[in-house]
Amino acid sequence: MNMAADNREIARQVVEAIGGRENIASFAHCATRLRIMVYDQKKIDQKKVEQIDKVKGAFFNSGQYQVIFGTGTVNQIFEAVESLGMESTSKEELKSQAKKSGNPFQRAIRTFGDVFVPIIPVLVATGLFMGLRGLLTQDTVLAWFGATPDDISANFLLFTQVLTDTAFAFLPALVAWSAFRVFGGSPVLGIVLGLMLVNPALPNAYSVANGSAEALMIFDFIPVVGYQGSVLPAFFIGLLGAKFERFLRKRIPDAIDLIVTPFLTLLVMITLGLFAIGPVFHSLEEVVLNATTFLLELPFGIAGLVIGFFNQIIVVTGVHHIFNFLEIQLLEKTGSNPFNAIVTSAMAAQGAACLAVGLKTRNKKLKALSLPSAFSALLGISEPAIFGVNLRYVRPFVIGLIGGGVGGFMASIFQLEATGMAITVIPGTLLYLNSQLPLYILCNVTAMAIAFVLTWMFGFNDKMLEEVHSEAN
Repeated sequence: MNMAADNREIARQVVEAIGGRENIASFAHCATRLRIMVYDQKKIDQKKVEQIDKVKGAFFNSGQYQVIFGTGTVNQIFEAVESLGMESTSKEELKSQAKKSGNPFQRAIRTFGDVFVPIIPVLVATGLFMGLRGLLTQDTVLAWFGATPDDISANFLLFTQVLTDTAFAFLPALVAWSAFRVFGGSPVLGIVLGLMLVNPALPNAYSVANGSAEALMIFDFIPVVGYQGSVLPAFFIGLLGAKFERFLRKRIPDAIDLIVTPFLTLLVMITLGLFAIGPVFHSLEEVVLNATTFLLELPFGIAGLVIGFFNQIIVVTGVHHIFNFLEIQLLEKTGSNPFNAIVTSAMAAQGAACLAVGLKTRNKKLKALSLPSAFSALLGISEPAIFGVNLRYVRPFVIGLIGGGVGGFMASIFQLEATGMAITVIPGTLLYLNSQLPLYILCNVTAMAIAFVLTWMFGFNDKMLEEVHSEAN
């Protein structure tokens, strides 16, 4: 009862600090944050929000005011806000309202993220399967069981291949499904269109790439192949297909809608997909991949230094979902992901800077905020550390960027490559269950040590805390 009462009081304080219930258009929550659409951003008392108990940070992004509470806690606070008599909305409705805000680039990246984020769990699982297969087939590990690579049965390897290859072989179906869902079409049509793109009747994209098969030439100049592993063709087929389906539904009589709309949607979109959208955007995909590969292959660790330093700045801007597309492309085309180790160092450094603040401060509230936020960063969620602590005092954030740059530099020098994506720092070790693991740990420890030591020495003292409090008052 006391905890529930405390949560209701926190909810009441949050509502009051953002301008009262009359300033709230709608609200929802995700895994860590309460997401609120407000009518007037100027009515938000940022300092007051940040001083509320259990609040780990708050910021305005993607058209939403986002208050970080952390996993578990956010669900309780959300229910407490509802108990005040306020009506919540779904995340989809909230996103629909948020899409109207921000500049065109931010809106485009946000939409891109809405499409790719739902399929990331499958790709995470696939990456873990790859890592486990790599671990179980190592000579050293096999030797523990008195076996050699020759002792591994073909059936076992086939089973692991099913686990590791399926998601990428049918990636267009996942992308087209998600795009149809985001853009208001029937997801099942997206699935079928995506499956059509990888139909076995078409020349396999991998076989065409290695020269063992040839593309079909339509009208003697349009190359047609399967789109195994492709992303952009499926994305744009999903986008245009959903809009075309909605266009048809508004104009076709209800009596024949069930028959005509799916028929025309599939016919028109697969024709455009194979003969126009696919070839054009697959070529663009190759350009993006080549540019990314060129950047990552720059000598002297330049890529790691630059990406490691700027990654968390990009997180602050809210457009970091663009990296999902790049990582998916790298995994699909090369079977590895050099981005992961670099980004991991950047997150680990922010966590270490936050940890230094928590251990150095004598303020109980800041300590209670910093230590869980630092641990959250080490589990791969750096926003509580960034927005709740490091950005508030600036220096820890900048020092975290430096640590991330050094760790990313080392990751590039060592040429670390993950077997998957979307999990980082401590959980990310599962993507390096091979000879890379010691170097992966070294990069992260180095980034953390630099961020921790520099923050402890130069980045924070309790006088800064007093200055922030005086500004709030």
